[in-house]
Amino acid sequence: MIFAITIIILALVFDFLNGFHDAANAVATVVVSKTLKPLQAVLLAGVGNFIGYFIFGVAVATTVGKGIVDANAVTLPIIFSALMGAVIWNIVTWILGLPTSSSHALIGGLIGSVIVAGGVRAVILPGVVKTFLFIFIAPLVGMFGAMVFTILIIWIFKRSHRLSATRLFKYLQLVSATFYSIGHGTNDAQKTMGIIALVLFTAGISSTFHVDNWIILSCHAAIASGTLLGGWRIVRTMGTKVSKIRAMEGFCAETSAAVVLIGTAHFGIPVSTTHVIAGSIMGVGSVEHARSVRWVTARRILYSWLLTMPIAAIFAAVSYAVVHLFL
Repeated sequence: MIFAITIIILALVFDFLNGFHDAANAVATVVVSKTLKPLQAVLLAGVGNFIGYFIFGVAVATTVGKGIVDANAVTLPIIFSALMGAVIWNIVTWILGLPTSSSHALIGGLIGSVIVAGGVRAVILPGVVKTFLFIFIAPLVGMFGAMVFTILIIWIFKRSHRLSATRLFKYLQLVSATFYSIGHGTNDAQKTMGIIALVLFTAGISSTFHVDNWIILSCHAAIASGTLLGGWRIVRTMGTKVSKIRAMEGFCAETSAAVVLIGTAHFGIPVSTTHVIAGSIMGVGSVEHARSVRWVTARRILYSWLLTMPIAAIFAAVSYAVVHLFL
């Protein structure tokens, strides 16, 4: 029981770090475009993260808890090691200022610890393949959506006075930033919900895999708190080193990303909010001028995406080997 409670606390710490690490996703565009000051932006994002609880279900949580690895093969040391692998990778990438995926770090950690403990038979391959494919699909959809939306916005406002249009988009970006934050909280908080529900099932506290209301509330509170205290290293990468962001570009990128996040959450597909917003920012930049996108930075971000699952899996595998010595 004590070990299970320890893992639940670690899961909430991971959720907090998820919000802290991914705060840049929710606020980078609205801060860099000077629509809001940093404190105002994180307050808006934190509230948006929490709103998802009242609107959406827990399809993503179910996928993470039962669709990646066989729940019957999971033990508490496996879950503990998966969380440790994800937390270590989050801290490393935060120090480096890399906007990587906390979601894929958690999934990679779960896969790594399960394989070390019970072999590849415990891995549900279709779920892993679907998750890996959306490393590419989700940002591409976000990029394409942002390109279409940007072209449409430019056509609609082509005769508008620049100052009046900028003022309008500053207001519209408040809506899009809130919409995106709701999608961010809905998608990302659910991964930890699935892990905590898996802990309760594995420890025998729950007879079935079920996401209780207290799990949902605590995970949304943790990720919202992390967002409120989020670091600014990654904001600079997302908001200034990928493409130039003003109010109109921020509105288009956030709106496209929000649609993708809420759509994938509805279908229970665990995607990365980092991947989606980065793809959307690149899409906006490509429409206005392909050279305005800093493709060297984009390539660096892509490499970190591809490395996240395997490196988190390695960290988790090492963590399991160490934990196994003491249990």
